[in-house]
Amino acid sequence: MNKGMLYAAGAYIAWGLMPLYWKSVQVVPAGQILAHRIAWSLFFVVLILTARRQWGWLRGALRRPRVILLFTLSGFLIGLNWFIYIWAVNAGHIVETSLGYFINPLVNVLLGYLVLKERLRPAQWLALSVALAGVLYLTISFGAFPWIALTLAFSFGTYGLIRKTAPLNSAEGLFIETAVLFLPAFGFLLLMESRGVGAFGHTGLPVTLLLIGAGIVTSIPLLLFAAGARRIPLTTLGLLQYIAPTMQFLIGVLVYNETFGLTRLIGFGLVWLALVLYTIETLIVNRRRAVLPAGV
Repeated sequence: MNKGMLYAAGAYIAWGLMPLYWKSVQVVPAGQILAHRIAWSLFFVVLILTARRQWGWLRGALRRPRVILLFTLSGFLIGLNWFIYIWAVNAGHIVETSLGYFINPLVNVLLGYLVLKERLRPAQWLALSVALAGVLYLTISFGAFPWIALTLAFSFGTYGLIRKTAPLNSAEGLFIETAVLFLPAFGFLLLMESRGVGAFGHTGLPVTLLLIGAGIVTSIPLLLFAAGARRIPLTTLGLLQYIAPTMQFLIGVLVYNETFGLTRLIGFGLVWLALVLYTIETLIVNRRRAVLPAGV
């Protein structure tokens, strides 16, 4: 296994283990966990950029309002994504969060069609239709819209769409995103402290250290992912992305005993079938493109 595979797999494994991390601080309200994640992520990304001596880009970025606007928007999207995920994990909805990240690749395809006007191939339409059938089946069967999964999928999909068109790397982008969110996050923490309900330093040393560590578990996987993405084909990266939701799903069912009966199996099964169709079609198309120059 080359370095690129190791870096990318490491990132997805870290993301797959996230439910265990957030569960370990579930005595802290989700809003405070999010605020600490933002604040400590900013702290650690500043350390990373300083260690790398990579601050030359900032002056140019500040002179480009479009760049700041894009990363402000992506910052609020990732903040929403983080909050929903943390809350859902600690409220006993790990399985549904995994559904959100299973359907994320298909949401990316849909956003490409709606926003970038990309043409979809027949197999992609089929995969989207099968996934939609799975979501509708779950909605009708449970009498409730799977809003957690869809909010996670669309917030992260839109976030990825913005980052795809933005001119900064992962660490630089994360700096602007967390810097934009820092003041409201820090203000919220001060407010909680003034009301006597702040968790930091009041819930035991292990929880306090884990809140600080939220910055590390946010920053390191992003850097690993960026390093891996530069070294391996996009197709390989696309296959590795299923590591995280698979691990999250297994943690929800096997570790925390979340319900997964026949109804959920059918709904998830349709989504998994859609992913199989999408993945096979993508592999076939990429293989054809790879051999095309040899035949010209």
